[in-house]
Amino acid sequence: MIDEHAIGERYRALAGELDERRLRLWAAAEARSCGYGGIAAVARATGVSEGTVRRGLGDLDSGEQLESGRVRRAGGGRRPLTETDPTLLCDLEALVADEARGDPQSPLRWTAKSVRTLAGALRGQGHRVSHETVAKLLRVLGYSLQANRKTLEGASHPDRDAQFGHINQAVKVALDADQPAISVDTKKKELVGDFKNAGQQWRPKGEPVQVRTKDFKDKALGKVNPYGVYDIGSDEGWVSVGIDADTAEFAVASIASWWRHLGQTRYPDATTLTITADCGGSNGNRLRLWKVQLQRLADDTGLQIRVCHFPPGTSKWNKIEHRLFSYIARNWRGQPLISRQTVVSLIGATTSTAGLKVYAQLDENEYERGIKVTAAELATVNLARDEFHGEWNYLIKPNTR
Repeated sequence: MIDEHAIGERYRALAGELDERRLRLWAAAEARSCGYGGIAAVARATGVSEGTVRRGLGDLDSGEQLESGRVRRAGGGRRPLTETDPTLLCDLEALVADEARGDPQSPLRWTAKSVRTLAGALRGQGHRVSHETVAKLLRVLGYSLQANRKTLEGASHPDRDAQFGHINQAVKVALDADQPAISVDTKKKELVGDFKNAGQQWRPKGEPVQVRTKDFKDKALGKVNPYGVYDIGSDEGWVSVGIDADTAEFAVASIASWWRHLGQTRYPDATTLTITADCGGSNGNRLRLWKVQLQRLADDTGLQIRVCHFPPGTSKWNKIEHRLFSYIARNWRGQPLISRQTVVSLIGATTSTAGLKVYAQLDENEYERGIKVTAAELATVNLARDEFHGEWNYLIKPNTR
């Protein structure tokens, strides 16, 4: 008489310590020791399928040794869903197409539908798929989930989507030609000192970092305004940590710093620099000083500078927001920014699982506020506007000397 209760007890004692292969071999050994009816008895006592027990018996008979660390033969295991369900990817792309923005081959893509909604729709079409699998497939397809646009930034422009497509095409052309394409913006100003920083970090129980109860600016340390440059092609970030005004002069100085320290080494044969930027702030499309400073940068580097601004109300779609700034915020969450060097060090230590590298430098220069640019000075800018929304899209060429 086979004692299935004893088999079950032994299984429960060992199951947590056995990997897939060892469990299969153990079940097979139990079944063999039981003799006739052993396979069915082990299956009933443990819940392991009879097929698995039989495969274990085959493994015992073959005496085959697998490579260290493997639990299956090469090629074993379940085939990917994309192989067993060849239309799955196409159907998923069709579902998100209505929500996608820009060229299908664009490096700037996103989707706003939830993975649970998409998984439900796919199951309605006959696909057996979970929301976790949908999330993995979307990443394979080049999508990422983004936050909603803040409506308080301004009304949606009728050419909003067309401008997204224009930006995407400009970036794609640059990357295909091995030319630099960068996304730029100023991160929000941060108080420097022993102030509370949003988020949490692991510390000994009952020993939180002590910070001030009031967020009044420290007169000696003040605030910092980090200006970021995200290199789309190489997944690298450069941040100039300014301590003075966030002006167009500071913005272009930050881009120039990126070029000197990283850009010209990464792109020794570059002839054109493509910049994607917001419509407002220190790199706003209406700022005369922004264009005058870019002209100086073009003259100093010999680069043609192509600028594409995101439409009003869409600043959060700028790639730097979710490829650089979000990781910086995550890295220093719960960490008081007690000094300027702390800010630089925390930014420079930022990474991502995708391989993001970030470089940071303190910029202690002073930048004058309220600089007026005359019409004569603006006329010196060698600027050619695109036919499509020339106020957002333009090319600045170096002036001949």
